[in-house]
Amino acid sequence: MNLILDAGNSYVKIAVFKDNSLVFVDSVLYEYFFDNLTVVLDKYPNIKYAILSSVGVFSSKEIKKIKKQICLVEVNNETKLPFFNLYKTNKTLGRDRLSLIGASMIEYSNKNVLVIDAGTCITFDFKNKEDQYLGGAISPGVNMRYKALNYYTSSLPFLEKEVINGDYLGNSTESCMHSGIVNGVIQEIDGVIGQYNSDYKDLTVILTGGDANFLSLQLKSSIFANSNFLLEGLNYLLNYNIEE
Repeated sequence: MNLILDAGNSYVKIAVFKDNSLVFVDSVLYEYFFDNLTVVLDKYPNIKYAILSSVGVFSSKEIKKIKKQICLVEVNNETKLPFFNLYKTNKTLGRDRLSLIGASMIEYSNKNVLVIDAGTCITFDFKNKEDQYLGGAISPGVNMRYKALNYYTSSLPFLEKEVINGDYLGNSTESCMHSGIVNGVIQEIDGVIGQYNSDYKDLTVILTGGDANFLSLQLKSSIFANSNFLLEGLNYLLNYNIEE
């Protein structure tokens, strides 16, 4: 069994895989991580290996603490990868983006794949049919756009996101904000997919991240929505790095 640790700025997602099947997943506040880690390791005593993808919240001391409990692989610019990484600034490439392309290799090796991660930011990552990772794009996420309108203006409220169901013509301040943000994100994603489709034949598009389900039914483009795609990618990278 494998333990998957995906550490964001405030939360750590803890997952357990048995072979390639996800058997447990939970998201905990960073401050409660080690208490929860102990509980998970006690519940699943057959866990042998772990992988950590972190934005940098864990100190070297804390990582050593994890390593005392389990054999740990850290995702970094030296991690062995199952694809060719042609990104120019590899040291600044997010660990999550490496893992997402790694996940695309599970079923889509030798295929053109665009992975869209709709979370705090919206990232677009592309791997061609030669299994070369070429890069992509980074854009503000849905909630970040709502927060920006509220923070950088004197009168616009902070709103919770809402499905607009194609109703792009707002007739109040709130509906105009929903249209501007949600319709804007939908048009952006559909437009980017269109750009890739025009240059790369037989393109597979995968949508993941916290807003994947929120956006998937509103998009015109044909996509595969998988909210656990990053976790599957980390599990794949872990197996790839511990293979003899």
